[in-house]
Amino acid sequence: MIILNGKEVSRKIKNEIKEKIQKENLSPLLVVIRVGDDPASETYVKSKNKSCNEVGIKFKEIHLKKEEKEENIINMIKLLNNDPLVSGILVQLPLPSNLDTDKIINTILPSKDVDGLTNTNKCSLLNNNPIIIPCTPKGILYLLKEYQIPIKGKNIVIVGRSKLVGRPLIDLLLNENATVTICHSHTENIKEHTINADILISAVGKKNIIKSDMIKANAVVIDVGINKENGKIYGDVEESVYDKVSYITPVPGGIGPMTVAMLLQNTIQCYMINKK
Repeated sequence: MIILNGKEVSRKIKNEIKEKIQKENLSPLLVVIRVGDDPASETYVKSKNKSCNEVGIKFKEIHLKKEEKEENIINMIKLLNNDPLVSGILVQLPLPSNLDTDKIINTILPSKDVDGLTNTNKCSLLNNNPIIIPCTPKGILYLLKEYQIPIKGKNIVIVGRSKLVGRPLIDLLLNENATVTICHSHTENIKEHTINADILISAVGKKNIIKSDMIKANAVVIDVGINKENGKIYGDVEESVYDKVSYITPVPGGIGPMTVAMLLQNTIQCYMINKK
């Protein structure tokens, strides 16, 4: 069994980005809008800030109260769209329930949409002509390729259909000529699907939902789940699975660092697009 070390690979990517910024004298700026006081969102934003500082990307957080009017947020994004110094814009999710997430996200210029979540960027991915790819799916694909794990023609089962991970992963993997199955909360007998997976990707966020008897021997397992319990972080995958697989991502230290590394990559990509 080989651990897919996202921490190590992300460090390599960060070094490459840092070198590029210094060598080409780039001045990218990422602006993150955070609405409300969700503790997890605050932690994620701090992590993004730290990673940007490490590589030389300027970082600005705009923190708004959860009562902020939707119209004000949209107007703020429009100002950032028109600011030539701003390379990328990220709206930290989830937003408070009183706000229209899709409307707010789609106010961002596609060329500044570092999360790849605007309809324009989603359609580009669907049509196999991706511009900005969502960070977590992009990180998963990058890690599989880094370890030279074959994707073409393989049976890949995704558990979880979120807009951030599961749905964009379908298009991304189909574009790589994989055979893709997606399971979700209404799928009957999930095990019937997962047991045939050459590569199983779980992005549910539920501790130990993937058990040893649900996967075949020597499968590749990508654990995207993050679950906190008594101060400890767990993934979706039960520990016993580790004895059965050929490759697996740890939690923490697997897909999490890759997601942040892809955000940095996307920020540089947006900078280069907007510079033209």
